[in-house]
Amino acid sequence: MINEKYKYSALTGEIIGCAMEVHSTLGNGFQEVIYQRALEIEFKGRNMPFSREFEMPVNYKGVQIGTRRVDFLVKGLICVEIKALIELQDVHLAQAINYLEAYNLEVGMLINFGSKSLDFKRLINAKFKPGV
Repeated sequence: MINEKYKYSALTGEIIGCAMEVHSTLGNGFQEVIYQRALEIEFKGRNMPFSREFEMPVNYKGVQIGTRRVDFLVKGLICVEIKALIELQDVHLAQAINYLEAYNLEVGMLINFGSKSLDFKRLINAKFKPGV
């Protein structure tokens, strides 16, 4: 799953591997929180540093206007948002990209456990500002 054209390809490949293990073990049909707990077990089993339900501020023009909990923040670099839906919609992709922009993270993942086959998207923040 390593493809050098993707930033953090090795790390996103590990995340996808964990998600595949969860999906192949549980299948589809559970609530999102079940997949979240199972993915946490996979991350721990592979000694992958992460924070679950990591609370991050949401700012507007330099003023904090709220907070949002990302499902996982892996190695402080990759925002992982999970879903358990029959099919991902454009709104879910937009939501995940908005999180990347709001948190100024360069790379994220949207993973859906709800379909028959695991569905995942690697996301890039086109508005990423290094060092901010």
